[in-house]
Amino acid sequence: MALVVFVFAAVLMLSEGLRRTLVATGSFDNVVVLRAGSESEVQSAIDRTQAGIIGAQPEIALGKEGRRLVADEAIVLINLPKRGSHLPANVIIRGVQPVSPELRREVKLSAGRFLAPGSTEIVAGAQIARRFEGAGLGETLRFAMRQWRVVGVMDAGNTGFASELWGDVETLLAAFRRTAFSSVILRLRDPAAFDALKARLETDPRLPVQVLREVEFYENQSRRLATFIRILGLVLTGIFSLGAILGAMVTMYAQVGARISEIGTLRALGFKRHHILAAFLLESMFLGFLGWLLGLVPAALLNFFTLSTINWSSFAEITFKFALTPGIVVKSLLFGVGMGLLGGFLPSLKAARLPLLEALRAA
Repeated sequence: MALVVFVFAAVLMLSEGLRRTLVATGSFDNVVVLRAGSESEVQSAIDRTQAGIIGAQPEIALGKEGRRLVADEAIVLINLPKRGSHLPANVIIRGVQPVSPELRREVKLSAGRFLAPGSTEIVAGAQIARRFEGAGLGETLRFAMRQWRVVGVMDAGNTGFASELWGDVETLLAAFRRTAFSSVILRLRDPAAFDALKARLETDPRLPVQVLREVEFYENQSRRLATFIRILGLVLTGIFSLGAILGAMVTMYAQVGARISEIGTLRALGFKRHHILAAFLLESMFLGFLGWLLGLVPAALLNFFTLSTINWSSFAEITFKFALTPGIVVKSLLFGVGMGLLGGFLPSLKAARLPLLEALRAA
């Protein structure tokens, strides 16, 4: 039971950790504008004329220096070898503008400086700098037939930006021979103005675009992979739980067989069949509770581990942590106690139906 509860909780923590990482990447007052029909920034393309129209909207907020908080960004996938194993993996490099860091409150420089506009300098997310060759501070990467120097490392907390490289958008577009941006990111003066902005942009015949809140966009990015992990894990857990339930059933049948004399004594003292049934059911549920406790403790330690996987929407590697929530604690408790209840029901029923004379003869 403890092992099954451990697997059950770990699967839910894995799914929740991935969802939290991507959802935390977005801000409620930020808006992402993509080409209509695109599921991710990788698939999207917005030309400069369209980006200019989007950037002129009156709902856009102003930053500290009075500049409009809107950025035209480009997403490119590159292949980098991992440190130690040298195995290649896809990494997102995001073409950004000088205002982009101001749009992402969770991004802070932990070392070095921000890249200079128009240069081949890049800033690496903390997870990328740690996990990939050439992505550390002061190191050099080569792609698109150019040398790119890492001048800064950004601490983006538990967000997807920690698994990205940032470079100057115009330099990246030129290097990869592209002319269109992937998305336009903007911040609203008033988050309540989102509906008006969305209606205006999506009905403009010059703009075949879709407008999403940033949190909604990243939640959509996590849904397919998180759902797949959850369903696969729950199917495996369901198979394992059958073995745990059978084990609990065998244990309780053995307990009933060893306590026939006690059952007879209780019945002779006036206890009813439903009292016997309730007593054995409580014992089996307590076994399930112990299994939950023994399984949840090591599962909780997974909070300290970091994993990486491929984001099915962007096809790039993303790093995330397990996440234990009160909801997962409650679900795993109900699951553990439920296994004990199902495993102990038939043995408890047998104990309650035991003929009084047979039980007294055993006593």
